[in-house]
Amino acid sequence: MTPARQGPPSVVTVVGIGADGWRGLAEPSRAELCRAEVLIGGPRQLDLLPAECVGERVAWPSPLRPAVPRLLAAHAGRRIAVLASGDPMFYGIGRALAEEADAVRVLPHPSSVSHAAARLGWPLEDVEVVTLVGRPTARLAAALHDGRRLLVLSADASTPGEVAALLSDRGFGPSRMRVLEQLGGDRERTTAETTADDWARTQHPCDPLNIVAVECRRAPDTLRLGAVPGLPDAAYEHDGQLTKRHVRAATLGALAPAPGELLWDIGGGSGSIAIEWMRTHPSCRAVTVERDRVRAERILRNAERLGVPGLRVVTGAAPAALSELPAPDAVFVGGGLTAPGLLDACWAALPRGGRLVANTVTLESEALLADAHRRHGGELVRLAVAHAVPVGGFTGWRQAMPVTQWAVQKIDNPSPGADR
Repeated sequence: MTPARQGPPSVVTVVGIGADGWRGLAEPSRAELCRAEVLIGGPRQLDLLPAECVGERVAWPSPLRPAVPRLLAAHAGRRIAVLASGDPMFYGIGRALAEEADAVRVLPHPSSVSHAAARLGWPLEDVEVVTLVGRPTARLAAALHDGRRLLVLSADASTPGEVAALLSDRGFGPSRMRVLEQLGGDRERTTAETTADDWARTQHPCDPLNIVAVECRRAPDTLRLGAVPGLPDAAYEHDGQLTKRHVRAATLGALAPAPGELLWDIGGGSGSIAIEWMRTHPSCRAVTVERDRVRAERILRNAERLGVPGLRVVTGAAPAALSELPAPDAVFVGGGLTAPGLLDACWAALPRGGRLVANTVTLESEALLADAHRRHGGELVRLAVAHAVPVGGFTGWRQAMPVTQWAVQKIDNPSPGADR
């Protein structure tokens, strides 16, 4: 049993600091740094402090996040001040400290995003912020929409070039780019506006402390990708195993993704359901289970292409491959319904309030869904889509195979005759 903590909780003060260093700090921030017995921060940030900050200076090790609890424990009982770039609670160290420390007091500074919006004259409420600090550049692709303004938080001096290359590759080469460096400091600089295509073709030296401003412009021949589920089928690389656009939109509607939720996508095929689940919100997560290794690799390529490189792909057969997965908020079964025990395993894994959606086009699997509907309730529907096609010199309808869909939410109060 862990002994109870004695005395009042220790408070960690987090001080935001900008490129202007000590002279840009407000008096309360200066006072806290002067009183601190321990000063923790990056080497660049610690070098900004004057001699009157007499506390022991401790540089963050790499990787940083695992070191947070260890450093706090090593200096327990001492007055600790942590330096952070700009606003510590905006993609900063403040979050990790709030999770680990007894108590946190935050003294923020204007973030680089606030400085950039002020320099550019961009209202912040109309700007999307994407961080590439410790994250793959491919995640930027999910934010690309014609006419949108983006502020991209850079990892280092190479980020602007990587952003330009991605924009060009995804058909947004005409987008306007500027790089803002050392915002708020004596060496502040903003590059001349250019297109992503031009930037990608030319070597542009950049300061490591930078933010990239992008005004998105889609090339005329680039496939348009909307912000809601139901992307064009042509957006995916596939071998025919693809939940088609209209059925996909209906399926995501039934799954009802919400921020922060985790989806199991079983029988991933081309990964379209999991990918569009994750595109609904940056915090949505998904695991795709696909037994075919070639298809699993294809899912990864589709995920990177469409801006959700964090999609986890498990190569294996369900239900065996489900045993080590984290508990889902929702489950989609798009293949393998006839595998013994699959539906029961998915149902057992769902928490209260979780959703399960299963699609099929075969009579054998349809019988399984009818039985599951009888036992658990929910909604059983048939989705039919027809496309207009040439018929001689005229136009007629070509019917796609109808899809039977079972959608259910797990609740605690079953109705008579249904185990919900």
